[in-house]
Amino acid sequence: MARKKMSLAAKLAWFAAAFAFCVVMFGAFVRLSNAGLSCPDWPTCYGQVTWPDHAHAIAQADAAFPHRPVEPGKPWREQFHRMIAGTLGVMVLVLALIAVWRKRWARWTVVGAAVAAACGVGLYMGGERIVSSLLAALAIALPLFVAARLQRTPPWRVAVIALALIIFQAMLGMWTVTLLLKPIVVTGHLLGGMTTFALLAYVALRLTPIGAPDDQHRRLRRFIAVGIVLLACQIFLGGWTSSNYAALACGYGNAAFPECMGQWWPQTNFHQGFVLWRGIGVNYEGGVLDPAARTAIQMAHRIGALVVFCYLGWLSHKVARAGLRTFAWGIAVTLLAQVALGISNVHFGLPLPVATAHNGMAALLLFSLLATLARTQRRLQVS
Repeated sequence: MARKKMSLAAKLAWFAAAFAFCVVMFGAFVRLSNAGLSCPDWPTCYGQVTWPDHAHAIAQADAAFPHRPVEPGKPWREQFHRMIAGTLGVMVLVLALIAVWRKRWARWTVVGAAVAAACGVGLYMGGERIVSSLLAALAIALPLFVAARLQRTPPWRVAVIALALIIFQAMLGMWTVTLLLKPIVVTGHLLGGMTTFALLAYVALRLTPIGAPDDQHRRLRRFIAVGIVLLACQIFLGGWTSSNYAALACGYGNAAFPECMGQWWPQTNFHQGFVLWRGIGVNYEGGVLDPAARTAIQMAHRIGALVVFCYLGWLSHKVARAGLRTFAWGIAVTLLAQVALGISNVHFGLPLPVATAHNGMAALLLFSLLATLARTQRRLQVS
């Protein structure tokens, strides 16, 4: 039998998912290289569409923003990240339009959401913050309304939900700057990026025939769902560790792992370590927590890693016994690589390439679980 060609929507979804992965990786690079506040304004950078590069432009930027002089080599990272995130937004908009094209009301509602988002950005740049926020809220609500009303198979609804999420992601990017790297916002931005990648990957997987499941495969779904939830919690802990500058709270080298500063359980302060909101106006660049609070965050991340490692290790074995050996290997290999990268971060003192790869491997581990979940679901007839 001739193999059915992949649909245009599936191709776009795969491309968008791959591009989202790149955006997540570059976002991690920006955050971990301490370039998150290298552009003090949003969506421009020192008032420019690009970034100050030449000496004259840098002098003008320093004069316009005396509280935040240009750090050479950093502004391009933040502004380029915004540009590629915006490009991803256009891809998601096109995918959402494909999903709703058969319904005229849904098509125009999605277009209206895009227009509201664009107008909101323009008004924000003009200083109309309240009206801008209302338009942003409308831009998020409209795709969610469409997804709830759309009478099509779940992947199409997910594509529309992804549009609402990426608009919210833009707001989180704005708040990252305006709220001075507030940890809950930075962590939310990371989770939003991962979720955007996951939604697009799920759409791509569901629109691509990858075999029909049997009853044994279907019984795996709830176990895979639990694994995804546990991994999501661990990604949150990882983001919270990074945004609070707690990655090296236990030091680095031989005394930092498996022990922490040479102790199995050093002094910790979980109450202060997990205060989610500390008010407005605090600059969180470099972190504000004391060592005990940062140590508590690091220990929580390690405990979470152990739980996820044990569960996903068991899950990969269960998936293999169900006959899905390729998917089981995918989970096992990415899980082991992620653990190795996490240990390397601590041992070698958080080298930028390793720390960035740690974020990317988390996304790949999430993808391996999503691919396994999609394999256990019924094949769709894609037109």
